[in-house]
This record gives sequence, C-alpha cells and structure tokens, in this order.
Amino acid sequence: MGVEEHKRAAEGIGQISYAVITVSDSRDEAGDESGKFIQDRMREAGHRLFSYRLLKNELGAIQQEVMRLVEAKVGCIVTTGGTGLGRRDVTIEAVTPLLDKSLGGFGEIFRHLSFHEVGTAALMSRATGGTFRETLIFCLPGSTKAVQLALERLILPELKHLIRELRR
Repeated sequence: MGVEEHKRAAEGIGQISYAVITVSDSRDEAGDESGKFIQDRMREAGHRLFSYRLLKNELGAIQQEVMRLVEAKVGCIVTTGGTGLGRRDVTIEAVTPLLDKSLGGFGEIFRHLSFHEVGTAALMSRATGGTFRETLIFCLPGSTKAVQLALERLILPELKHLIRELRR
C-alpha cells in the first residue's frame, strides 16, 4: 500500500481527542497565545479538546500530566514551550524518556522549514515528536509562529494518517 492509499484509508479516522500542555514559568492562560492557537486550529480541523493545562517548567509535573493523558487514551498531545536551551527548559527531558517510538523526521523537517523563516536560529529548536502507547505526542517551541508552522505544515496534514498507522 502506497502513501496515497494510506492517506485515503486514514480518511475513515474521525474526530481525534487531543490535549494541549503549555509549559511556561511566565505565561498565564490569558497570555497563552500559542496554547490558544493550537486549540483553535485543532478545533477548526474537527478535533475535540480533551484537556488544556498550563504547567511550570517542572519535569515531574510534565511527566505526570502526559501519563494522565495517555492513561485517558487521548489521541494526540501537543505541548508548547519549555523546549529551549535555558536551564529551566525541561519539556524534552520530561517527554523523551516516555516515548515508545520517536518521529525523528518531525523534528528534522520542522527545523528545515524553520530555517527558511528564522535562519540559523532554527538549530536551537528541540521540537520533537513521537508515540507513547497509542498517543501521538508533539513538543513544540513556545513561539506562536513556530506552533503555526508545525500545525499547519506538518501535524494537521498528517494527523489522521499518523493515528491510523499508530492504531493498526
């Protein structure tokens, strides 16, 4: 079965439940533009919000929330923030050990596309994707432009296909 056949088969996948985790020591819900953007785009694509949380850059809290969502059988978790190089940026360190499989191509393509927008600063991106049990997980930077790039160019065009492959 080729890519086109897989994508056609994925059309049978209906609404996907998703969760948004914003990781930030400085943002509050009112100022969480990236978290709002994710929710708006996912809703517009026909998916259902299961949970939204704003967490501090605390490894244990991030892992607990991801575990809770996976246990609840959420289809997709999108995190935003906490992916930088700062001492307090621990989203990648929290999520990566939980992954059963890594989607290396997600980070590679994200950084490639980012390079065309922000130049060499793209090398600082630690955007990551993978799976934990039957849940897709994407860890995105906190920038709304980065979130927009990841959602519109990578995640949403392939989300149903990814879910289909993960569940078969």
